[in-house]
Amino acid sequence: MKANPITLILIFAFFFPIVRGFLFKFSSYDLKRDTENLVNSIAFIAAIFVGIKYSKVIFLNSQGSKLYKLIPQNITELIANKPYILYFVVAPIFVYIVYKLISLILSLLARFVFFNIYDGLDKVISNKSNIVKRILGSIVQIPRGICYLITVLILFNAISIISPGAKMNSYLKGSNVYTYLCKKVIVPVTNSSVAKNLPDILDNSFKIVAKTGNATKEANESNSTNNNINSENEGSNVVVYYNGVTLDEGIKSDSEIDSFARNLTYNSSGTLNKARKLYNWVGYNINYDYDKANSVLNNNYDVKSGAIPTFNTRKGICFDYSCLYVAMARANNMKVRLVTGEGFNGASWVSHAWNQVYVPESGKWINVDTTFARGGDYFNNGSFDIDHRNAKVIGEW
Repeated sequence: MKANPITLILIFAFFFPIVRGFLFKFSSYDLKRDTENLVNSIAFIAAIFVGIKYSKVIFLNSQGSKLYKLIPQNITELIANKPYILYFVVAPIFVYIVYKLISLILSLLARFVFFNIYDGLDKVISNKSNIVKRILGSIVQIPRGICYLITVLILFNAISIISPGAKMNSYLKGSNVYTYLCKKVIVPVTNSSVAKNLPDILDNSFKIVAKTGNATKEANESNSTNNNINSENEGSNVVVYYNGVTLDEGIKSDSEIDSFARNLTYNSSGTLNKARKLYNWVGYNINYDYDKANSVLNNNYDVKSGAIPTFNTRKGICFDYSCLYVAMARANNMKVRLVTGEGFNGASWVSHAWNQVYVPESGKWINVDTTFARGGDYFNNGSFDIDHRNAKVIGEW
């Protein structure tokens, strides 16, 4: 089995200082010098976590921040509509300020507390064997190993967000160590409560297959292939299957769904309010079907897909959520699209599906992702494009 390069780099980052500590043995002088560097590393990592999390809390009002109300409305609206300003301007400034504060506090703590402890340890083990000094040298380097690991983890996570190539993304998705650490360390902090509530969307649990006679072409490894299949088939006799069903089969409705959808929006006025009503119901009443995701992942299409089975079972995966939303929107005479592309799950980009709704009052199409609804507000959200990319409209009604 071929080793994953991402996993190897993470393992190396953690064990390098520990092995180095074993080889060079414990030394109070060296440890003091290392501690000064370690303080900067810890301050940097802590500043990134604190800075990114609380800049979002303050400037996006993600947790009902009181400070949000003190910020001029034109600034909050600008950041909401152009979220990249938050991540590339506001957050870095916030991170730098936090970094300087944490660095100052830790430096004082190191000089007046830890340096005295190091001197004491040096005296205690001065007459001990080399193996004891080597073991202690390894132990005291564990915090540095953790810092190196988290730093590399942050770097890979940043690369994964900034549209990596298909090969790099496949390495990231293929590393169980990277995925696990991202879910446990990076995602809960950088995305706050939003990412904690997102379904663990499995890679390749949304599959597109095009068939012409006996020929079959599958698109999963990259959305460019996905888009090629869609574009190649426009105006051709090729039949495209999404998770084992055609698009027409997927969005097919029945009288029960139509009646329910119309009753759901009965007291709502305007397309935007009706679209929101449908978004809330699908997002919070349909549960993510992990068993089905695993079946699709293993090319088992015996499971039923589309609006009707999803409505009846109250379970589905992203394509099912989107199909049901289409069916319910059409029942309310709303113009709706089904979109395929990629969604960012906190660690890497995976195949995904969502919707767009046309709002005649504003003359605009708005993005709607019911699969992500429990993780945050993905209804006409200004930051939608941060974790959605390569959108391709595969159907419009």
